[in-house]
Amino acid sequence: MSLPYHFTTKEETAVALDEKDQLARFRRAFHFPNKNEQTAIYLCGNSLGLQPHKAAFFINMELEKWRNFAVDGHFHAEEPWVEFHKLFQKPMAHIVGAKTSEVVTMNNLTTNLHLMMVSFYRPTKERFKIITEAGAFPSDQYAFESQIKHHGYDPDEALIELKPREGEYTLREEDILQAIEENQEQTCLVLMAGIQYYTGQLFPMQAITEKAHMYGVKVGFDLAHAVGNVPLQLHDWGADFAVWCTYKYLNSGPGNVGGA
Repeated sequence: MSLPYHFTTKEETAVALDEKDQLARFRRAFHFPNKNEQTAIYLCGNSLGLQPHKAAFFINMELEKWRNFAVDGHFHAEEPWVEFHKLFQKPMAHIVGAKTSEVVTMNNLTTNLHLMMVSFYRPTKERFKIITEAGAFPSDQYAFESQIKHHGYDPDEALIELKPREGEYTLREEDILQAIEENQEQTCLVLMAGIQYYTGQLFPMQAITEKAHMYGVKVGFDLAHAVGNVPLQLHDWGADFAVWCTYKYLNSGPGNVGGA
């Protein structure tokens, strides 16, 4: 988007940006909390998305099925519960840039991360290390540690955590790619966020995948803060796996089902 004015941090610049925002109309689709009798400026979508106006309608529709069908709702409702994962294949594939045969909506994010690591983290005596960003989301760090210990390795030795350069706050792409190259002989898996939850950095997922695959290293991404937030093309990028939740930028509600 080209700006017909000099960018400043003044209110008039923000107002002008709002007026030109092509997505501004979607604001009307959500409920906003009130703080001190005023509509809040909500900046916590990376933790929990706002409730869509239509959420209550769809929840009530499912409650009606439960009331009318009871256990038969699993099979005989208009959209049977037993096949709920199939209902989300097409829209979810579109959101993450994958084929419908490549995605599934199930479980929660950390469960899916463990399942994917069981499949793709297969360490050997020579290759047992995992490359990730420093300050990864805490639940991801616990999963890394659990999987590394499960295979009999020491997390202090097996986990390579990439930090920004001194005085900088985000990782440089060349530093990420260099770390993969330098540790290629010992690395089993590169597993990073799509967007770093604390800094907001969008990582170069395609470049990371291509570099790791040059050395036969598997690549996975935690897209919790990227899905529904930035364009994704997982199939074209060739990522080996990815996991995500749906309650942040997909606005599905607290504790809702995840995807992989």
